[in-house]
Amino acid sequence: MPKFSYIAKDKDAHPISGTLEVKDAAAAVRELKSRKLTVISVSEAKEESKTIFSKGKIRPMDLVVFARQLATLIDSGVSLLVGLGILYQQVENPYLKKIVSNLKSDIEAGNSLSGSFAKYPTAFSSIFVNMVRAGESSGSLNEILDRVADYLEKAENLRRKVMSSLTYPVLIVCVAAGIIAFLMLKVVPAFKGIFTTLGGELPLPTQILIVTSDVSVKFFPFIVLGAILLYTAFFRYVNTAKGRYNFDGWKLKVPIFGVIINKVAIGKFTRTLATLVKSGVNILEAFDVASKVTGNKVIELASDQVKRDVQAGENISDPMERTGKFPIFVVKMIAIGEQTGELEKMLTKISEYYETQVNDSLSSLTSMIEPVIISFLGVSIGFIVVAMFLPVFKLTQLITK
Repeated sequence: MPKFSYIAKDKDAHPISGTLEVKDAAAAVRELKSRKLTVISVSEAKEESKTIFSKGKIRPMDLVVFARQLATLIDSGVSLLVGLGILYQQVENPYLKKIVSNLKSDIEAGNSLSGSFAKYPTAFSSIFVNMVRAGESSGSLNEILDRVADYLEKAENLRRKVMSSLTYPVLIVCVAAGIIAFLMLKVVPAFKGIFTTLGGELPLPTQILIVTSDVSVKFFPFIVLGAILLYTAFFRYVNTAKGRYNFDGWKLKVPIFGVIINKVAIGKFTRTLATLVKSGVNILEAFDVASKVTGNKVIELASDQVKRDVQAGENISDPMERTGKFPIFVVKMIAIGEQTGELEKMLTKISEYYETQVNDSLSSLTSMIEPVIISFLGVSIGFIVVAMFLPVFKLTQLITK
């Protein structure tokens, strides 16, 4: 059944907009009149393209720029429709450009900006939509859009710091693994032929190296197949509810890395909660959104439990403490915020504290892990090289004698 967008007025002459799912425009008009509404316009709603994101994506920084520019235009007194028209001319990302065009059409049809954003969940997150909705209700849309941009920018900067800290160690390990595989599969077998020709008993390190190389060459296809099967089984397991929960719980317990992962999750949670509360979003809706941005199922479920307890009439800090998943520092700071009526301020301080902690931890981890990786690689490759040349040294000594 088709959908029709409408603009109408109630008995107090207040404008109302929305959509109806009826067989034709006449049926939509009859339905609106039965609700005692004065019909202004009725038009068939355009079906949104379901393949708009199938060929690309929108970068977080594109959304940051979009939100800031829209906030500036609205703050300058430009109407929303004119502002979207200006942004349509400036946006370079083709997918975001298509969305802006559709947003403009939705606003012309009488829909709200937050409702229009909500049609594109892959582009605009729930926090984006909820904050814009709160901005529309409070009449401070320009301030809220600026706040959204700040939030997205900080979240993206944190993600980049984490990724840049992990890129170098991962790259080094991958290169080293490739070098070791090449030595074991190609170089060592070539030396083995030379050693066999020379005869005699080989040194123990060389024997170990040759046996390892023989096993690697003989069973290489099975090793690769086994690795693929293990990865596939692991991927399927962590995509189940129980698997994701267990894996995320294990990540929090990993030495060194677990502490950083926990700090990142808590920082995301408190930053999102602070931003939503400050923007005027209902605390229960704020918990719903904040729990999903943590990236950790353990903390997400703990947050959901806190939300249910708050909905039942409890404060925030006591249920948080009972879950045992939130640091005592966070619990006590939130308790103080509740007592003083400055919850949003305390949440902001917590998020800033954890962001600083994450930055310091990442710097320390990078400086600590580099020498460890280099030492491990030196020992591994050094052992292979020494084991290959020991027979040559031994043969040289025998010739000298």
